[in-house]
Amino acid sequence: MIKKGIAILLIIVAIYWGFSAILPNDISTIDAPDDQFSTQRALVHLKEISKEKHFLGSDGHASVRHYILDELGKLGLEIETQEGYAIDKDGEFSKPINILGKLKGSGNGKALLLMTHYDSEPHSSFGASDAGSGVVTILEGLRAFLAKNRTPKNDILVLITDAEELGLNGADLFVNQHPWAKNVGLALNFEARGSGGASIMLIETNKGNANVIKAFAEADVEFPFGSSLFYSIYKMLPNDTDLTYLRGDGDIEGLNFAFIDDHFDYHTSLDTYERLDRKSLEHQGSYLMPLLDYFGEADLGKLKSIDDLVYFNMPIFGMVTYPFSWILPMLIIGFFAFALLLFYGFKRRRIEIKAVGKGFLAFLVSLIGCAVVGVYGWKLLMVLYPEYGEMLQGFTYNGYAYISAFVCISLAICLLAYSKVYKPENGASLLVGPLFFWLLICAGVAFKLDGASFFIVPLYFGLVSLFVLLKRKKPSLLTMTFLAFPAIMIYAPLIQMFPVGLGLKMLVTSTALIALVFGLLIGVFAVFRHKKRWSYLFFVLAFCFLVSTHFKSDFTRERPKPNSLIYMLDVDNETASWGTYDMLLDDWTANFFDGKTSEAGGDNVFISKYSTSLVHTKPAEVINVPKPIVEVVSNDTLPSDFKTVEVCITSQRRVHRIEVFANKSYKFQSFKINGLQIEEDHKFKYNNRSSQRMFTYYVSDDKPLEMEFKIAKNQNPEFTIYEASYDLMDNDLFDIPARYSHTIPKPFVLNDAVILKQRIVVP
Repeated sequence: MIKKGIAILLIIVAIYWGFSAILPNDISTIDAPDDQFSTQRALVHLKEISKEKHFLGSDGHASVRHYILDELGKLGLEIETQEGYAIDKDGEFSKPINILGKLKGSGNGKALLLMTHYDSEPHSSFGASDAGSGVVTILEGLRAFLAKNRTPKNDILVLITDAEELGLNGADLFVNQHPWAKNVGLALNFEARGSGGASIMLIETNKGNANVIKAFAEADVEFPFGSSLFYSIYKMLPNDTDLTYLRGDGDIEGLNFAFIDDHFDYHTSLDTYERLDRKSLEHQGSYLMPLLDYFGEADLGKLKSIDDLVYFNMPIFGMVTYPFSWILPMLIIGFFAFALLLFYGFKRRRIEIKAVGKGFLAFLVSLIGCAVVGVYGWKLLMVLYPEYGEMLQGFTYNGYAYISAFVCISLAICLLAYSKVYKPENGASLLVGPLFFWLLICAGVAFKLDGASFFIVPLYFGLVSLFVLLKRKKPSLLTMTFLAFPAIMIYAPLIQMFPVGLGLKMLVTSTALIALVFGLLIGVFAVFRHKKRWSYLFFVLAFCFLVSTHFKSDFTRERPKPNSLIYMLDVDNETASWGTYDMLLDDWTANFFDGKTSEAGGDNVFISKYSTSLVHTKPAEVINVPKPIVEVVSNDTLPSDFKTVEVCITSQRRVHRIEVFANKSYKFQSFKINGLQIEEDHKFKYNNRSSQRMFTYYVSDDKPLEMEFKIAKNQNPEFTIYEASYDLMDNDLFDIPARYSHTIPKPFVLNDAVILKQRIVVP
């Protein structure tokens, strides 16, 4: 009984160790030595940067830029700004103003680039985590580095981009138009997709990662957290960072560092100075300082490689790496070792066919049961709590309790399934099934998701566990527990991370992983006689977690509900309407909508991160909002079959974006936006569009939107524009009641906006 208690305690220690090894536990103080990174000193900058919203075109935008320039100047860097128009593949068009700095090195090699962005997400985020945390990490890191009073071998460049939240426009501008970009050997980018948790290292390369990963490992970061699996998944997602442009257009190697916990704060008005996890900021600093020391002296011209490494982090060992060329041999060794152990087990009569069959059945029951709970359990909860659908991030305020509940349910299912097949002597037989399935998984990832090939490492320890069970009738329980440590330490953070980063709809990844890892731990749990009792205990724990989630399922001041409201005026028809993206109206939106609301129709077009559409509209009073002045000049006197058309749209109020639509059938021979020539082979295609939307212009100054294009003389194109300002709540023309304390503006959509719809006909 004592040994079982120690084994359980060791498993808890392994779980704790797996999490604690990836994130600092202490925060550096304000009086830390000058040559060390201090989170408290960095927070002084963050408080200033995040005191107001600072998206492109906002009042706070220029203030934050000037503050950063002043601080870089105080550090003695050569500073400048870069300004110009840029457009991304989705038609996000803006005029960013990048902040650049240079610390001259003693050599003539490639430069190290420190990178983040300073614009916050429109329209309501304060940008403390995303990416104020990156800005202050660089400011404080450089200050500490310079306090060492030594000149680096390589130039150290700083690029704090603008319009990252709109379309990575600042990064596009830098890599394609600034001369410094040609000498960058490596970029370190600091980002956030939440307001807490460990910072994940993600690599960006065009070819092999071997040299970059080797260099990262040699830099000896204290709390490395990353794996080749993370980047394999990252590449499948629609999310990009500034490094995407550097890699794609500049062939520049890069490392991303981003934390993703507390995802419910992402891009909302909750992204504030107060809510940023101080340990996450400490973690960013713990990455930057050793990497500055290492890459400031390294030959950055030798980071290119055609080879890839599998990599993952482990307590004590730090970043573990091995070549992709080992993947297939390690898999073959695994199958060969498994076959030898089966032969050995049958020969010694330590494996019985009947018991193996029962083990297969128990494992399948537990795996299928856990997967079903993960998939349909969350769907059931969405039916019971439809308000969760209002959180577009997909991660609710009580999300961590849901992860705990589903983990407990999964453990209960596994224990219950194996309680039916237990005998003191059949531990080896029960382990055969899980090991076989893990071999199949490792074979699958070796050919389809090679970044996850380090899954073979815990499997090897599982094979050693099988050998011990075959060798000894009563193996040491502590030995079996220690052999389970790699699986626990590697997979425990993943069980939490996947539903946080990908949304609670991916709870199935956690529940399935529980079943898979439980299978590897059969050598430990097989000797526990009262599995059914343990199962009941975990069901009770799951029930307790679910009760706690119920009492935290409502929206309060601490857990505000995201909601949305827009006012749209159709200038041509002289009609107006209220609109909302909310499925469920609340007591604030009820002021504008009632039982007579209708589903949104053709105006359901505005670009948003998750392709979110307007749900309800209702006719509204026509307000005399100043409409833009539209000038159209058509020149069809050219001796050809084409005419040149110039369209100038001058806003008569302060607006933040203009969205332009045109029929997909129009074929333009050339197209300019505010003087920027869009080439036919540009990533943004003005022809062959998948939708009527052409582009969105994010306004940062008082200059009008100008379009110049060439089109066939027999075509008279029509455009529809949506001119939007984010000032509905404080516009003097409207009397909008303040949001209630338990609500916040919904992110990822055009919100709190006054929109003018207007048709433009080209003669």
